[in-house]
Amino acid sequence: MKGLIFLILTLVVFPTGVAFAQTEFVVVAGGCFWCVEEAFDKHEGVLSTTSGFAGGHVENPSYRQVTAGGTGHIEVVRIEFDPAIISFDEILYIYWRNIDPIDAGGQFCDRGESYTTAIFYVSEEQRVAAERTKQEVSRRFSTSVATTIRPYTEFYSAEEYHQDYHTKNPVRYWYYRTACGRYDRLDQLWGDEARGE
Repeated sequence: MKGLIFLILTLVVFPTGVAFAQTEFVVVAGGCFWCVEEAFDKHEGVLSTTSGFAGGHVENPSYRQVTAGGTGHIEVVRIEFDPAIISFDEILYIYWRNIDPIDAGGQFCDRGESYTTAIFYVSEEQRVAAERTKQEVSRRFSTSVATTIRPYTEFYSAEEYHQDYHTKNPVRYWYYRTACGRYDRLDQLWGDEARGE
């Protein structure tokens, strides 16, 4: 009797023929993680964005530790997406057009190691796509690209007040983004393609 009840419950909860969405994620660094979150949040198929840190050697670092230097981490965003709705190539298109790929010293007004750019791939397919698009960007600007392509190892979430900053603090975010010159530089670099919209 228990077996029959379990079978009925299984069929009700998990009916046959139902396809469950497969999600993927990638971790990218594009300077200020507030701006990278905002750039991806508006696209259909992006399921979540989380600001954090990657690439360093200190376990669970704080924002203060990372920006002070010495931990090896950079500001990143973990992007979870549904590849049935938005492809990884589309994710990369948005990414490149939201950064200055030829700046090795940081991004826009934010300078230093913690604001440099990188793609942390989680599969061989992601690595190949990232390398291919990096070469395309290099040809476009006829110069080397500063963005590194690295294997994903560990991601640490930033403090809660950093998450969804552009929606929690829209006025402060707008002021920061404008004063930092991010959009002006993106328009200069990418023209009508700026910001991957």
